[in-house]
Amino acid sequence: MPTLNDIRSTFLNYFAKNGHEVVDSSPLVPRNDPTLMFVNSGMVQFKNLFTGVEHRDYQRATTAQKCVRAGGKHNDLDNVGYTARHHTFFEMLGNFSFGDYFKTEAIPFAWNLITKEFDIDPKRLLTTVYHTDDEAFEIWKKVGVPEDRIIRIDTSDNFWQMGPTGPCGPCTEIFYDHGDHIWGGPPGSAEEDGDRFIEIWNIVFMQNEQFEDGSMKALDMQSIDTGMGLERIGALLQGSHDNYDTDLFKSLIEASAEVTHVDPYGDENVHHRVIADHLRSTSFLIADGVMPSNDGRGYVLRRIMRRAMRHAHLLGAKDPVMHRLVPTLVQQMGAAYPELGRAQPMIEETLLSEETRFKQTLDRGLKLLDDELAKLDEDAPFPGDAAFKLYDTYGFPLDLTQDALRGQGRAVDTDGFDSAMATQKAKARAAWAGSGEAADNAVWFDLLDQNGATDFLGYDSEKVEGQIVGLLRDGALVDRIDAGGEGWIVVNQTPFYGEAGGQVGDSGVIRRLENLDETALVADTRKFAEGKVYAHKVRLEQGAFSMGDPVELEVDHARRSAIRANHSATHLLHEALRESLGDHVAQRGSLNAADRLRFDFSHAKALTDAELRKVASDVNAYIRQNSAVETRIMTPDDAREIGAQALFGEKYGDEVRVVSMGRAETGKGHDGMTYSIELCGGTHVKQTGDIGTFVLLGDSASSAGVRRIEALTGDAAFQHLSQEAGHLAEVSGLLKAQSGETVERVRALMDERKALQSEVAQLRRDLAMAGGAGQGGAGAEAREVNGISFLAQTLSGVSGKDLPSLIDEHKARIGSGAVLLIADAGGKAAVAAGVTEDMTGQVSAVDLVRAAVAELGGKGGGGRPDMAQGGGKDAANADAAIKAAEAVLGG
Repeated sequence: MPTLNDIRSTFLNYFAKNGHEVVDSSPLVPRNDPTLMFVNSGMVQFKNLFTGVEHRDYQRATTAQKCVRAGGKHNDLDNVGYTARHHTFFEMLGNFSFGDYFKTEAIPFAWNLITKEFDIDPKRLLTTVYHTDDEAFEIWKKVGVPEDRIIRIDTSDNFWQMGPTGPCGPCTEIFYDHGDHIWGGPPGSAEEDGDRFIEIWNIVFMQNEQFEDGSMKALDMQSIDTGMGLERIGALLQGSHDNYDTDLFKSLIEASAEVTHVDPYGDENVHHRVIADHLRSTSFLIADGVMPSNDGRGYVLRRIMRRAMRHAHLLGAKDPVMHRLVPTLVQQMGAAYPELGRAQPMIEETLLSEETRFKQTLDRGLKLLDDELAKLDEDAPFPGDAAFKLYDTYGFPLDLTQDALRGQGRAVDTDGFDSAMATQKAKARAAWAGSGEAADNAVWFDLLDQNGATDFLGYDSEKVEGQIVGLLRDGALVDRIDAGGEGWIVVNQTPFYGEAGGQVGDSGVIRRLENLDETALVADTRKFAEGKVYAHKVRLEQGAFSMGDPVELEVDHARRSAIRANHSATHLLHEALRESLGDHVAQRGSLNAADRLRFDFSHAKALTDAELRKVASDVNAYIRQNSAVETRIMTPDDAREIGAQALFGEKYGDEVRVVSMGRAETGKGHDGMTYSIELCGGTHVKQTGDIGTFVLLGDSASSAGVRRIEALTGDAAFQHLSQEAGHLAEVSGLLKAQSGETVERVRALMDERKALQSEVAQLRRDLAMAGGAGQGGAGAEAREVNGISFLAQTLSGVSGKDLPSLIDEHKARIGSGAVLLIADAGGKAAVAAGVTEDMTGQVSAVDLVRAAVAELGGKGGGGRPDMAQGGGKDAANADAAIKAAEAVLGG
């Protein structure tokens, strides 16, 4: 019986033998479609090829594409675990043609693979075609499918569109008949929703273009887009119609059973199925750079995580378990997707942190849910405001509450939930339009097609000559930009680094070679057309630039030097953090600018002062080594083999630049002596000593599970240290102390100040108790009000926090009765009232405070019957406040 790994390999090898380029799966975060939250089909990474905007050196491709459907238009989350074929994560096997072969080749490719390579009985198969697609109908007959097993479908089920306009075309599908012992009918019948006939392959014939007016014409470049779900075909080839019965899911389900000690295939099986599915989606999303958060993609990830964690809770798991399942997943899928193994420490750390945090609120949230259920009639929906409270207070997404109630057959009042959300102006949980990179503009691909990729010479040169091959203003190509104008200049080769990998783009100047006085100031440099076209954002200071002009390009040397010092320091910082904190540390973002560096990394808690000092010390030690910074070109696999760190979720080509720096006794690399090895396309110093010095400014939270360090190098670090030294010298001068004595002198002064503050506070309390000078209003003597001894006093120079202790002293002095004190704190009033224990049955301190506060321009006040506090806006009405309190005593 073939495993899912065998099936994937068979598929890719089959199409490779038939002239297809085997293309790696793209990351789950789409780079070329901002309308998608996650990649949800195999064709996403090829979208620009289908539209003709982009061209590559192959016209046939095959992939095993990782996909997620758990938000937005394609959301299968609610069905996962309860049905045989719904998943949040799945693999889509596909073969593609970009203007190469079409129907005549695509249909036999599919049929031969399924019936010969996979040895599926043709008699169990039937096919569908779009009702007007006679060509596909005839090809199916030719490969041997009887006419009565070719079904014409006249609905959109068999006609695919990329959108309201754009490429489109008919589909043809292959269905497998699981047998008449399973309910269901063939496609197009009234029973088509049953499980007997299951679609296993879909081929899109991308042959038309749809226009806004409803018209359609044939595309010049006709293409093929196919898809076959690995989990579905795997279930079929392993003798089941349930995807969760495949070898991969059995391994994950049994691992879940092992850590929860619950039978994997008993009554609790649905919980194991949910955990197994969600383990895949969460792990792959983290490996591709998504971190749990409260919005966007991170929010969807957190929802999936918490849903799995609740099912683990229902299985009786008392401690976090999700992170313990990651090794089994890596063992099963790590060979096909190496990024999973590379990210394993980070995945485990993130899952452990999230589950620990969620368990702290889960019990309280479930108690609220049970309390609300106890109030409801049997058929009543769960109140929307209660569902919102679960979301807002305990972090329960709406669908988690719905899932928790599914077993009872009880719905949730979603309208009430939405109303509560709007009332509190909370962030909507609705489908998110995505925040991926902007869609590629066709103009940059046009320039790429016309001129080829920009030749970047900036690793070795900061001043080169070239020829203008593109001028843009307001997004359109132009022939000329005049003095005072702004726009973009594209040159056939450049020394300017285009913003990427956290390193900002270079600035500098471009001069016309025919007249070097004619200049354009470069404010920024960016890369377009998937990083192949470098564009310089310019303002023309003098003269005019035209297409074809020969130019001289010169990078701002001082700024470039500062940027590369920060970038190299970032590499040393990354390794120092891993050495100090552990292998789970991975880069989550960075900024390498001229004036500073910023580094975000995966870590669950703040660094201690000792850890920060250790990291800064290690970085500076390797700077002082002044070892050579080496750069080599190699394949990604070779780079990883020598221990090179890669940015998770980043897409790398066939060759990568590997930057090595620092010498360590137990290091990495072929010689085992290199401190830092990273895949990096940025610019770097020649020797680590060129960084100068490194000053770590601090550590802060960037997002959940991600910390941020900011630091300075070079001249910026020197200026910062000089300024700090100046401040220290000034303080030492004021203290008339040597610099080495400053800390002790400051500590002594702080102790002295604290003692004086305590002494002054005590004197104020003594003065207040005596009713002496400076204490206005009624004196410190009690008087009878309605038979109750009442002492009221207004005080100045006393803080609100001193009032409770004064109240207690006055209560002890009068023995029985009530006390009201009003302190004037800078115009505002602090109020406290106390009632001796024997009188609390007759009067409450809370009532006294509230009556007084109302006269002082405040609201409320609270506490206990024997002690209460409040505050007001204006202490000038103290006498009126005291009278209001007396009125309470008077009944």
